[in-house]
Amino acid sequence: MTEKVGVRELRQNLSRYLERVKEGESLVVTERGREVARLVPSREDVSPVYLKLAEKYGATIPEGDLIEAIDSLPPLPEPFPAGTTDAFIEEDRRWRF
Repeated sequence: MTEKVGVRELRQNLSRYLERVKEGESLVVTERGREVARLVPSREDVSPVYLKLAEKYGATIPEGDLIEAIDSLPPLPEPFPAGTTDAFIEEDRRWRF
């Protein structure tokens, strides 16, 4: 969960909060309890278009490689759980052959 910080607290301890952002943390800046801004780490290695989309929809920027993340997932149990995409594909294959 993203931590919230008030404008006054941020102003008084800006260096401390910037250090946290540099380390990868995101902060929500509030004024009178309402969100007014977000502080997120700058990412030079990510396309500005992707950053703009992530900002617009409140998404996070992936830290690692997607293929490596997929490879590290445990295998799905067989037979595949009903209602999953894998179960539908498996059922379709049985009907074709």
